[in-house]
Amino acid sequence: MATALTTKLLGQIRISSRFIRSRAKSSVTVATGSSESELEKRDAERKDITITVNEKIDISAISGVPDEHIKTRTVRIFVPARNAMQSGTYNTRRWRMEFDERERWENPLMGWVSTGDPLSNTEVNFQSKEDAIAFCEKNGWNWFVEDEKKPKMLRKSYGANFSWNKRTRVSTK
Repeated sequence: MATALTTKLLGQIRISSRFIRSRAKSSVTVATGSSESELEKRDAERKDITITVNEKIDISAISGVPDEHIKTRTVRIFVPARNAMQSGTYNTRRWRMEFDERERWENPLMGWVSTGDPLSNTEVNFQSKEDAIAFCEKNGWNWFVEDEKKPKMLRKSYGANFSWNKRTRVSTK
C-alpha cells in the first residue's frame, strides 16, 4: 500500500517537473533567441564536469576533536557477533568501528563507571569494510581490522539423539 502510494506520488511529481521544465525552456528560448538544443547542450556540459582529487584528505584539524584523542587513538573495525539470545542475523550485516578503551574510574558516590574520553562510547556502523577504513584515514586515526568470523553450520538431526552406536551408548546399570 505504502509503495503504491509512493510510486503514484513520484509519478505525479515527475510529470509536473517535466511540464515545468518544458515551460521554462520555451520562455527562455523566446527571451534569448537560442534554440532548445543549444540549451540542452549547455546543461549537458555543466552536468559532465567532475572534479577528482588524488590527494589524501585529512579532516582531523577541523573535526573539533582534541589532538590527544586523534594522534594516540587506535580504532578497531569488525563485524559484531550475532545476538546469542535471538536467532536473527541482522546485526552481522554491517561493519562497526569502535575506539580503544581509555582511562576509566569508578565514581565513589554512586558507583558508576566514569570516563574523561568523549570517544570511548562511540560506535559507528558502515556498509563495508572499505568505507570504515576510508573514514578512519580521513580522520587521521590508526586502525586495524578483525576478520569477519562466519559460523560453521553443522548438520543436526533429532534422530541422532537416539541412535545406538559405540560412541553414544551409555550403560544404564
